[in-house]
Amino acid sequence: MKKVLGIIVVIALIAAGYQYWSPEQEPAFVPKPDSATLRQTTSGSLLGYTGANGAWIWRGIRYAKAPKGTLRWRAPLPAKAPRKGGIIETLASGNACPQLPSALSGPADEGRVTIGDEDCLFMDIYAPPGADNAPVMYWLHGGGNTIGQGSSYSGENLAMKHGVVVVTINYRLGIFGWFSHPSLTTGSPKDDSGNYGTLDAIRGLQWVQNNIEQFGGDPDSVTVFGESAGGFNTLAMMASPLAEGLFHRAIVQSGGFDVTPLDTARNAANQGGHTFSSAEILSKLLVADGRVSDESVAHEYAQDMSRTDLRQYLYSKKPDEFYAVFRNWGLGMVDLPANLGDGVVLPDLPTAEIFASTDNYNDVPVILGTNRDEPTLFMFRDPRYVENFLGFLPRLKDEASYLQLVKYGALAWKERGVDSLARAMTASGNANVYTYRFDWDEEPDLLGMELSKVLGAAHGLEIAFAFNDFKGRFDTSYIYPNDEAQFALADSMSSYWTAFAASGDPGRGQNGEQVPWLAWGTDGKRSIILDSPADQGIFMDDQEVTREQIRAALINDDGFVDETLRCKIYVRTFRGDDFIPSEYATLGDGSCRDIDPMTVSFF
Repeated sequence: MKKVLGIIVVIALIAAGYQYWSPEQEPAFVPKPDSATLRQTTSGSLLGYTGANGAWIWRGIRYAKAPKGTLRWRAPLPAKAPRKGGIIETLASGNACPQLPSALSGPADEGRVTIGDEDCLFMDIYAPPGADNAPVMYWLHGGGNTIGQGSSYSGENLAMKHGVVVVTINYRLGIFGWFSHPSLTTGSPKDDSGNYGTLDAIRGLQWVQNNIEQFGGDPDSVTVFGESAGGFNTLAMMASPLAEGLFHRAIVQSGGFDVTPLDTARNAANQGGHTFSSAEILSKLLVADGRVSDESVAHEYAQDMSRTDLRQYLYSKKPDEFYAVFRNWGLGMVDLPANLGDGVVLPDLPTAEIFASTDNYNDVPVILGTNRDEPTLFMFRDPRYVENFLGFLPRLKDEASYLQLVKYGALAWKERGVDSLARAMTASGNANVYTYRFDWDEEPDLLGMELSKVLGAAHGLEIAFAFNDFKGRFDTSYIYPNDEAQFALADSMSSYWTAFAASGDPGRGQNGEQVPWLAWGTDGKRSIILDSPADQGIFMDDQEVTREQIRAALINDDGFVDETLRCKIYVRTFRGDDFIPSEYATLGDGSCRDIDPMTVSFF
């Protein structure tokens, strides 16, 4: 039973797209300062340690000033070395940024709503001993831009097995990462952008440029890579003119990109704003404080407040007070505006227009990829699709419907996060676009539950393969068979990732022994399929997903028993101008006419 419970916990952890570490699960290894790791940096004299596998490690490096007090909702400022000098021991990672508690982050302390602290702009560095001019891999963690921390990932194996320097960072999340309210403006374009999490990632890259040589890294060979929200933020680095020249390659795992218009991030919902726009959050705070009785009155009340009073009110609020107005969805993630199109940090343009011209984005070699069954991690615990056996083991209610939802959801993610971007970037003149699909689905069965079907190649499962690390700081061994085929795929993927980091071309991998990974469109091929030698293996494929292909497949699919499911998939897949009311009305033998698309959840 202990093993069964362990598997369930691990599945829940991977659902947010990152591996979590807690003190209770920390390996027995105890870091001890190692004089060989002493480094002089702009943040001071840093003393790290030698890890269990021999890597040199520095954890908890401050790369920017603490964004607290008057520096909240401001562009990050460079960290300065302590005035008195001295040696700073970097043996433990810094604070997580404020976020709601979850199975991933652990519970909040008694009496608290959140975990973490606003003083959270820290990074960890992993390097092979004696590294000299090594490629640098700069990791942006996932978590919906509202949860997660860089220290959940260990770069030890990549450093030791592949000779790269790995950097992981924290960046501001949620309310403190992306927030734009007119009362906070100062006249400084960066300070007023609302893109504080984006600016944190850029500040970290600037720190790397100034200091990474001290750790054996090459500042002229920096690859930004990230998964899920980290993939979105990696594309934000490509889209931001402020990141130009700070990195040289990009790897986007299960990402995508959209900018949120400033009006959407600021205005009330009845004026076209986001459900959790700054105006809506302000109203919820006023209600929570008892200043007004309900949110409709709160909007009027806020309009009567002076700019100074509004500013002081927002600055007076603690993280717990902000996050108390949100409902905890279990994983701690909240649907908040992010990546704001302010016209300075990020362009105020549609995604297609940004990546259609190298005048609008940083033209660097890029890998784009998704997992074949992305949606399962967001569905496998949903009572709409799954029922619990013995109180905690999920069983599919309707396998056929479940798999249809997964199929179309994954196709839409691939079209949005890979193929449409690859087409645009290639057409813009970027000849170094590489794409993949991760197909590994060899999870063991669990008391009759087919994890290979319930999860399959789910969101986040590729991370351990790319890092070539199935333990890291959380033991995920239960979810994997730990066989030769699994380890062979991990060797191949980490070899491709690090070869790309070194040259901008994954080619035959770092060891020169892998299946050739061709650029998009070469010899009629598009994506490489990544699977273990026990299944399909690794091969180039010519398939390409377009929005119209998905539309035609959905309309003509004769496999629907429940026609209302076709309606829901249509609404989830086709939004904005892609949604055709007349077409929707004729779907499902006309049954879609009875389903208001506004009532269909996107999750």
